[in-house]
Amino acid sequence: MLNAGPARRFRSSTLDGLDAQRHVIGALIIRELHTRYGRDNIGYLWMLAEPMLLAGAVALIHIGEPTSAHYGSDFRVIPFTLTGYCVFIILRSIVSRAETTLDANKPLLFHRVVTIFDLLLSRAILETLSSVGALLILLSGAVALGVADPPARPLLLLAGIGFIAWLSFAISLAVCTAAHFSRAVAKLVHPAIYLMMPLSGAFFLLKWIPEPYRSALAWSPINQIFEMVHVGQFASLESPYYDPVYIAGWCLGLTVLGLFALRVLRRHVHLG
Repeated sequence: MLNAGPARRFRSSTLDGLDAQRHVIGALIIRELHTRYGRDNIGYLWMLAEPMLLAGAVALIHIGEPTSAHYGSDFRVIPFTLTGYCVFIILRSIVSRAETTLDANKPLLFHRVVTIFDLLLSRAILETLSSVGALLILLSGAVALGVADPPARPLLLLAGIGFIAWLSFAISLAVCTAAHFSRAVAKLVHPAIYLMMPLSGAFFLLKWIPEPYRSALAWSPINQIFEMVHVGQFASLESPYYDPVYIAGWCLGLTVLGLFALRVLRRHVHLG
């Protein structure tokens, strides 16, 4: 009973801090929406329209491709392409926008409650929600048209989306820091992301790749995440090439490194 008072105060202060953080993140998301999309034309709907147009265009490119029987009885090119590209958009958007986050929002750091971490997290949440919303709408449309089936393992698909968002956010912490100290890094981010796309697993399964390239790609957490996503979409697909614990370890390790990088960055950011 003697320790009940301090414990209660600690719990109360922690909950108050989390509530304040939630309000800050929410306000930053609304500000980012207004700054990026405005209120003209379709306004905030561009948050969904932009990834939908990109993913839809990529899916249409592959619409005429034949489906081989060895892929699986329920395998279809359209949902395979939609899930792969919409999930890749999460990675691309979070990481590529990280290098401009500090320059675009530096005045907000005059507010003591706003941190660089908050700025990056709010952008990561916004990019994830927009891509997931686009995927939901496009997949629903494809199911209605009879060219796709609903996800066979929706929880596994959502786990893959959660992992790609977490991994992308962790990478964005390091990218934001590196871009502040080196403009060369900032210029290389976008080409690196697009070079990564054909190797990421967004548009292939690891079992389709011959050795020794398959074993090399299987070490990548990004490839393992896309294996989860594809297996989550199709009931007939199975893969021994992903390990949630391994992926979580990568995400956690990169997050810790990113947080240390942000501590270094904060000491070199001058608001005057």
